[in-house]
Amino acid sequence: MMRLIIFGPPGAGKGTQATRIAERYGIPAISTGDIFRANIRGETPLGLQVKEILASGGYVSDEITIAIVADRLAQEDCLPGFLLDGFPRTADQVAALDGILADRDSSLDAVLELTVDEDAVVARLLRRAEIEGRVDDTEEVIRERMAIYHRETAPLAAIYAERGLLVQVDGLGEIDEVSERIGAALDNRQH
Repeated sequence: MMRLIIFGPPGAGKGTQATRIAERYGIPAISTGDIFRANIRGETPLGLQVKEILASGGYVSDEITIAIVADRLAQEDCLPGFLLDGFPRTADQVAALDGILADRDSSLDAVLELTVDEDAVVARLLRRAEIEGRVDDTEEVIRERMAIYHRETAPLAAIYAERGLLVQVDGLGEIDEVSERIGAALDNRQH
């Protein structure tokens, strides 16, 4: 039973590590970014709306994101736990998640923050953009996403630290090294 959040700046390796954490604990990794990208590919009304927002380097509104997350957490595979990646991103989303969990009489077990060097991450994202053909990932857009992250999401670390839930792990290094650090940190939380 693990109910987790993973966060860190764009390019910190959250998606990669989220998949590994989900496998380790047998819980679904729920990425708002993946949900949004699937809608963009499917050219749904939500997808077209999200595509426009992301192209400008912005974030999708709380209202849209909260509705999607509440719906996803209500699905049966989330009963034994879940790992949220990309949510919450703002204090309002933290409050909304608190409400969603309270309605289900559950709570978070840990909030994992991947810490990284910003310049190393920008270089990593520019490489990923080239490899994956992500045209929205220009250096200007990446730096803007970093600025938004620091302004809006980084303060969440303080909220979760106050609640005794924050677990910080260095996100730089080989994927397996980072996975081992995360596993050790989360196993310590469980005991």
